[in-house]
Amino acid sequence: MKTMFSYDLMESTRNTNEWLGASARAFASYPAWGLVPHPFFKAMSAWGRVTERSFARMVIKPDWGIRTIVGSDDRDHLVQIETEVTRPFGDLIHFRVSGRDPMPRRVLLVAPMSGHYSTLVRSTVVSLLPDCDVYVTDWHNARDIPVSAGKFDVEDYTLYLVDFMRHLGPDINVVAVCQPAPLTLAATAYLAEEDPAAQPRTMTLIGGPIDPDAAPTEVTDFGRRLTMGQLEHLAIQRVGFKYRGAGRLVYPGLLQLASFISMNLERHSAAFGDKILAAAKGEDSERDAHNRFYDEYLSVMDMTAEFYLSTVERVFKKREIALNEFVVGDKQVDIGKITEVAVNIVEGEEDDISAPGQCLAALPLLTGLPESKKASHLEPGAGHYGIFAGKSWRRNIRPLVLEFIDRNGGGVAMTKGTGGKTRIRAV
Repeated sequence: MKTMFSYDLMESTRNTNEWLGASARAFASYPAWGLVPHPFFKAMSAWGRVTERSFARMVIKPDWGIRTIVGSDDRDHLVQIETEVTRPFGDLIHFRVSGRDPMPRRVLLVAPMSGHYSTLVRSTVVSLLPDCDVYVTDWHNARDIPVSAGKFDVEDYTLYLVDFMRHLGPDINVVAVCQPAPLTLAATAYLAEEDPAAQPRTMTLIGGPIDPDAAPTEVTDFGRRLTMGQLEHLAIQRVGFKYRGAGRLVYPGLLQLASFISMNLERHSAAFGDKILAAAKGEDSERDAHNRFYDEYLSVMDMTAEFYLSTVERVFKKREIALNEFVVGDKQVDIGKITEVAVNIVEGEEDDISAPGQCLAALPLLTGLPESKKASHLEPGAGHYGIFAGKSWRRNIRPLVLEFIDRNGGGVAMTKGTGGKTRIRAV
């Protein structure tokens, strides 16, 4: 499968489906069909609109779409996205809120690199911005990265996180969502030994596979069933001629999307059936719940082959993080070296991707950390997305995370210094 032809064939199929949708929409929308009032034409136009939009979204990076937030002064403040650190495979970005005093909490939100763009955590960012100064890891689509930029595997990912934490300083509070949880834990342990002064103040791990064997799911079972050779043969392709990363070995986003949808095929089929019916009746809208969800869900990005394969082999199959045997470069990372960073674990009771117990497995590894600096929370009835982006996050988990940060000195106290200038000190 490692050919540019197979990659371009997938892109051609996607492009053809987008064209078919656009053609059906345009043909069925001719005013002349008004003389023949038949529901077929409305259904055809609705199918075309939904199909065109769906297949077009697959190759478009979503916009963050965060323009303003309401401050403590009850005024709207403009939000500007600034790049703090630039790297070939991902940047560290800052959501700077104009005209606002320094915030009591600084948060680094580590977004997952698991098929979707970092904008997947948009609602998480929106919910944190009123109370925190927010930084996010913004990972790049591998198809757009030239082969000359080199490789990017789990060790490189870990070192990126180390660099980002060093840049932000020791008063940062790290929140890792899903896939990056084990590598964020490893990056913090790396800093604990190599550069203790740069460690974050707190770390919250949300629904991540620290130990995939602690509670097997369909995702972990799939990784167990296939050998690395089979996985490489089935999943890895070379980026086609259309993109800057032509020739780079990747796990294509379109292939990932197919696997995402197959896991809940009936639910997705019903959602699109309902959407087409609503569009035919004229009851849909541009920003309804369906479009808001699927505009994000269908926007996928390629992962470098070495990152995907090393994640499966080292995190899932060999369980190097769970066994505290993870190596970065020539250095074995010892999670037991974390002695000062307060660690909070959040899991969802109904999480079918990282089941309860997988993330909680981090706490026994923290042998050097006092029990008073450990915390955990299992959210009743919450699925995977709900624990970082749904109502469970907004109503229950977010307040707990902010309280955990404050309780462990992750907030700062504002004091007035000489001359009336605002000064910040840790609490």
